[in-house]
Amino acid sequence: MRKVTNKKDKFDQAFKSFFRWLIPGIGLKRWLLIILLGITLIGLGVAVLLIDLYRTATSSTWLDILSFLSLRFLNRTSRAIIFGGSGLLLVGIGIHGLNRAILKPFVKPGESVLDTIASFRKKEKGPRIVAIGGGTGLSILLRGLKQYTHNLTALVTVMDDGGSSGELRKGLGILPPGDIRACLAALSDDEELLTSVFQYRFGEKTGMNGHSLGNLLISALADITGSFESGVSESGRVLAIRGKVLPVTLHDVKLAAAIKLPNQENEVKVVGESQISKSHGQIRRLWLEPNNPSPFPPSIQAILNADLIIVGPGSLYTSIIPNLLVPDLSEALRMSKALKFFVCNVATQRGETDGYNCMDHIRAIEKHIFNQHFDVIICNNDFSATLPKGIDWVKPNSDFEEQYSAYFSALIEKEKPWRHDSKALAEAIIDLFYERTGPLGTKT
Repeated sequence: MRKVTNKKDKFDQAFKSFFRWLIPGIGLKRWLLIILLGITLIGLGVAVLLIDLYRTATSSTWLDILSFLSLRFLNRTSRAIIFGGSGLLLVGIGIHGLNRAILKPFVKPGESVLDTIASFRKKEKGPRIVAIGGGTGLSILLRGLKQYTHNLTALVTVMDDGGSSGELRKGLGILPPGDIRACLAALSDDEELLTSVFQYRFGEKTGMNGHSLGNLLISALADITGSFESGVSESGRVLAIRGKVLPVTLHDVKLAAAIKLPNQENEVKVVGESQISKSHGQIRRLWLEPNNPSPFPPSIQAILNADLIIVGPGSLYTSIIPNLLVPDLSEALRMSKALKFFVCNVATQRGETDGYNCMDHIRAIEKHIFNQHFDVIICNNDFSATLPKGIDWVKPNSDFEEQYSAYFSALIEKEKPWRHDSKALAEAIIDLFYERTGPLGTKT
C-alpha cells in the first residue's frame, strides 16, 4: 500500500511541477503553444498521406471532409510538404524562443545565446588547473584563466596575520580570509558589481576597523556553517564562481623566518607574515610553526587530479613558499603527473626580493623544497615601462635559459607595470599547455 501511495505522490508532484511552467509572467507559455502547434501540423502532414492511402480502399463522408480540410485540391506530396514544413518551422521557432526565455537571465548583454552556450561548454571541458599562491598575484592569474576553463582550483596561503585578516584571526580565531576573498572575487562571473561589493572596505570612522565586507561575510558564514571551509564554499555560491578556492591547510600556523638584518652579523628570527616583509633584511630561511601541519585533503586531491599546476606569481616568501612548506602538499606536488609551470614575478618586492633576478626566485624555492622540478619558467621580457622608486625589473641571468626551460613574453600591465596583465599571462599559459599536451590536453 505504501508503494502505491509513493507512486501516486510522485505522479502528483511531477504533474504539479509541469504546470508550474505555465505560471503567468515567466514568458514560456507562448513558445510552448507554438511548439505544440508545430507538432500538430507535423502530425497532420503525416495524416494526409495516411488518409490518401486509406481512401483508395474505402470512401465515406468524413473522409471526404478530411480530404477537403487537408487541401485535397493539391497533390499529396505538396500537402505533406506544406503541413510538415510549417510544423517543423514552428517547432524550430518555439524551441529557439524557449531557449532564449530560459537562458536570458544567464546571457550577458551583447552576447548571443549560441555564443554563451558554446563558451560555457568549452570552458566546462577545459583543462583541470591548480594555481598555488596568494595575494594579488594569484587573483590576477585566476581572473585571466577563468576565460579558458571552469575547472580551476586555487590553493591559497593562510599565514596572513596583518590588516583585516589579522584582526579577524585574532578576534574570532578563524583562518585569515583576505587572500581567499580576493580569489573568490576574481573567479566571480560578475566582477563589476558583486566583486566591488565583496571587496568593499569600511573606513576607520565607521568603527569597523578597516574590515572588508568579503572578510566579514566569510567569517559570518564560517560561524553559521560551523567550519571555515564551509564558509568559503558558501561565499563562492554567493558570488556564483566557476571553480574552487581552497586553503592549503586548516591548521592555525604562523610563518617564521631567519633574517640577516643590515649591519648585524647574526640572523634574527621574525615571526608573522606581516613582520617578515617589514624587517628589510635578507631572508635566509622560512619555516612554519607548528612545522608539520596537515594539508586540507581536497587540496591534495586537486593536485593529484590536475592537468596543469601553476606556482606563482605573488610574494615569493610570504605567498608562494609558505604553501610549499606544508609537507604532504609539497610531496603531492612532486608526485603529480601534471605539467608544472612557475610564473616569475615581473618586478622585485620591497623587503622580500630586493635585487632578485629570475634565477634567484627559482633558487629560493629549490632551497626550501627539494627535488621540485618545473616544466616551464614563465618570465616577462618587456622592460619598457617606468617602475616606482625602490622597485626593479626581475630579469633573467645570462645562463638562465641554459639551466631551465624558460618562456619569455610581454606580460606587464600597462597601468601598473609591476604586475602581470591577466589576459596576456593566461593566454601564454594556455598556449604553452596545449603546445606540450596537444589539442586533447594529453601530456606528451
